[in-house]
Amino acid sequence: MDILLSQPRGFCAGVTRAIDIVELTLERYGAPVYVFHEIVHNQCVVNDLRQRGAVFVNHLHDIPAGAVTVFSAHGVSRAVMNEAQERHLEAIDATCPLVTKVHHQAQRFARQGYQLIMIGHAGHEEVVGTMGSVSVPVTLISDVKDVETLNFPATTALAYVTQTTLSLDDTQEVIAALQYRFPHIVGPAVDDICYATQNRQTAVKRMASQVDLVLIVGARNSSNSNRLREVAQRDGTPAYLVQDEHDIDLAWLKGVSRVGISSGASTPEVLVQAVIRFLHALHPGALVQLPGIEERVMFRIPSALAPLAA
Repeated sequence: MDILLSQPRGFCAGVTRAIDIVELTLERYGAPVYVFHEIVHNQCVVNDLRQRGAVFVNHLHDIPAGAVTVFSAHGVSRAVMNEAQERHLEAIDATCPLVTKVHHQAQRFARQGYQLIMIGHAGHEEVVGTMGSVSVPVTLISDVKDVETLNFPATTALAYVTQTTLSLDDTQEVIAALQYRFPHIVGPAVDDICYATQNRQTAVKRMASQVDLVLIVGARNSSNSNRLREVAQRDGTPAYLVQDEHDIDLAWLKGVSRVGISSGASTPEVLVQAVIRFLHALHPGALVQLPGIEERVMFRIPSALAPLAA
């Protein structure tokens, strides 16, 4: 069995920055450091940081007043920021700069008087944070069918923003449907969503045409990992999301001679290598690193932690 590895895969700059922030915060302040929500959506990463002294919570009232607190890479709402200030938490923001960019887009459109639409998945932390970053109502839609239910008058000034981890193909379809119904709507281009999302989905799409089966290594609650699986199977290639090698069903491998592997932007490479070892222990073969974009993006660490990062 030959294995083809997609490039790029795994950690993006936003995830690397968020994990670094928790590690540097622990180094500077000592344990415990409280983290609001999972820093990124991967249990392996979360468990590692928990063992070092990070305490993950879903509610700010579970954090002692005045404690050092890190906001996750997915971003938070104004209400969360205000509550943190009221509780005198020493907050360090690990929000991915590309998510912050979406917040700024939404805020700019709100100031300009636009009615806001967000394309995203209900309940996802990034969506909750973005919708809560403005003080005006935001209409959430997820697919083309949702566009048909919108009842804005034709003269309404409309703008949209998007979750950063969506399927680019699906998002383009939703944007096209919005533009058809509301020709004067404004918003970012689909390739302005997130460089890492675009690069990984493009690479997986190319890989899927060369293999019999695609395995995406990532957490079940990882939006970008789920979208990679969808992209892989869009043109008919069987594709599955696995958290690690223990999730692999041997029935998937029947008659398979080439497996393509990629991983979500919050997946550590150690999990990918474990999947490779498992497959090659069953069916030895070649390991091929596919060509792809070499990402050199780096995001700055918050100034309070910058001396330690240096």
